[in-house]
Amino acid sequence: QVQLVESGGGLVQAGGSLRLSCAASGSYFSINVMGWYRQAPGKQRDVVAAITSGGSTNYVDAVKGRFTISRDNAKNTVYLQMDSLKPEDTAVYYCNAGVVHFRDRRNTYSYWGQGTQVTVSS
Repeated sequence: QVQLVESGGGLVQAGGSLRLSCAASGSYFSINVMGWYRQAPGKQRDVVAAITSGGSTNYVDAVKGRFTISRDNAKNTVYLQMDSLKPEDTAVYYCNAGVVHFRDRRNTYSYWGQGTQVTVSS
């Protein structure tokens, strides 16, 4: 099994910064794409940013220029640096990992973290 443990959420004023971390543990062959999603109350869970094992990144338009996703493959950890935060960034942030297992290297399995609350006050 694979576990994703997130940390770094909290309460911050508009214009402030937070850094989220997500560490993967367990037994697996490799991790492909890792990403951050968020879900505001009453809304669906949407992708915020993603990064491949090679370091290629993608961002949703709403966070471009403000958020930076990075990854330490040696530590199996993905980060989300969030700057210039806005009240509309308030949500529960979830980490996601695409995992390849030893027993089945042809498929990628999706795992989720437990979520961390980010609240931005105006």
